Order: sequence, then C-alpha cells, then structure tokens
Amino acid sequence: MSASETSGSVVRRILLGSQLRRLRESRGITREAAGYSIRASESKISRMELGRVSFKARDVEDLLTLYGVTDERERESLLALAREANIAGWWHSYGDVLPGWFQTYVGLEGAASLIRVYEVQFVHGLLQTAEYARAVVTRGIPEAPEAEIERRVALRQERQKLLIAERAPQLHCVLDEAALRRPYGDRSVMRGQLRHLIDISERPNVQLQVMPFNFGGHAGESGSFTMLRFPESDLSDLVYLEQLTSALYVDKPEEVGQYERAMERLQEDSPDPAQSRDLLRGLLQLT
Repeated sequence: MSASETSGSVVRRILLGSQLRRLRESRGITREAAGYSIRASESKISRMELGRVSFKARDVEDLLTLYGVTDERERESLLALAREANIAGWWHSYGDVLPGWFQTYVGLEGAASLIRVYEVQFVHGLLQTAEYARAVVTRGIPEAPEAEIERRVALRQERQKLLIAERAPQLHCVLDEAALRRPYGDRSVMRGQLRHLIDISERPNVQLQVMPFNFGGHAGESGSFTMLRFPESDLSDLVYLEQLTSALYVDKPEEVGQYERAMERLQEDSPDPAQSRDLLRGLLQLT
C-alpha cells in the first residue's frame, strides 16, 4: 500500500466525521443522544466528528440507523469510508518517537495537494538534509540517546519521500533568512543544507523563496505556520500551528483567510525563486 493511500486514511476519517455530523444535525439529534445510542460519551461523538479517533463499523452502523439513513448504497458508501479510514499509516511504526498530536499532521501532510509554509526558526522538515536534521534533533532533545535521534532523523527522511512521489504535492515555502543563518551543526552541515536547498528548489513542484533581513518587518510577524490544501472538495484548507507540546489546527474560513493573505504577502514581498536561489548561493559562499 502506498504512502499516499495510508496518508489518505486521515483525510477519510475527517470526511466521514464531517458527514456524520451533518447527518446528526439535519435530524436535530444532540451529541449526547448520539453517544447514548452507541454506548459512548458526548465527547466520543465530538472526537469522531472531528476525525480524531478510529471508527468501529458497529458504531457507524448504529449512528446511520439513528440518523435515518436506510438506503443500502448510501450506508455501504459510508461504511466503506470507515474501513478505509482505519488503515494504519506508515508513520505508526514510528510511534515510539512520534507524539500523538503530530501523527495527525503527518497524515494530513501526506494527503495534501498544496503545502504552503513560512518558517523562521530553522529549515522546514521536508527540506532538511539528514545531517542538518540530526543537528536540529540533538539541539532540541540533548538528553536523547543516539538510537532515538536516528529514529527521528529517519522519520523526517521518510516524510520527505512525498516530494518525489508520483502524485507529489506542490510545496510553496518561504524561509526567513534567520533560518538560514542560524547554525545547526558545523560548517559542513550548513553548507550541505544550503546546497540541498538550491538543488531541491529546481524541482517543478517546489517553490522556495527567502525573506531577506534587509526587507525589514513583514507579514510573518506572528511566527511560523503551515497551510494545507487537499484535492477533496469536501475538505477545507487547514492552518497548522505547532507548539512545544501540542499543535493547533485552524479551519474557520475567516481565520484561514487571514493566514492566506499573510502567505500571499510573504510571497509577494520575498525575492522570486530564481532570485532566492542567488541569495542561497551568496550565503553558501559566506558559510
């Protein structure tokens, strides 16, 4: 099974959850009543509708009955979605080093058709070399044993495979110059990372821009963020904001729109990809 199929299971979970929510609301049934019908709590229904838990076929069948879905084709379509949503993603094998809150993001990232990123602290994970990633992990978790560090680096490299997959997403990345000047690892690590950025920026599905110091203040004042767009029309754009011990997903259209405008301004104000490559080459000569 391909990575895109297992990544798609996260999206299917969210799609099924949203369809179950629409069915429940159309019948005027409370989450409490729905939970009672499947011997579960109101919060379990909430997590199901948000796509944050796996689905038991029996629970889905009982909810469809409660919501008055009697057409066999409609029922089977939703039950098939539930089966597909329960497929374990490739990242589950990294559960020992992958926080639960980040597993959802990895699945969504792998299912996206467009990934837009602004990064200020370091080079984005999809663009890191193994040596640079190792330096980042070592700096972030200095007490981690060597085996754990290598597992985390391997996970990051596994994520990067989506950029060269048959149905690779478009990646639009704006890196603040601070991320390129802040050293992780020794001089050879930074030189290798800059060369990699120059090379990967030539890929047709990668648009890489650098926001230079000399521009001054800019639209990324709130810090790093990631925007995800999906090929499924039923799934709205998401903004992902990573924190130290958790993450926040923003999906309200008016809030997503603010991030959209910030990203557009960052892209407009940054040198274009060709000029950004020249900037990267200049930094490489100075490193």
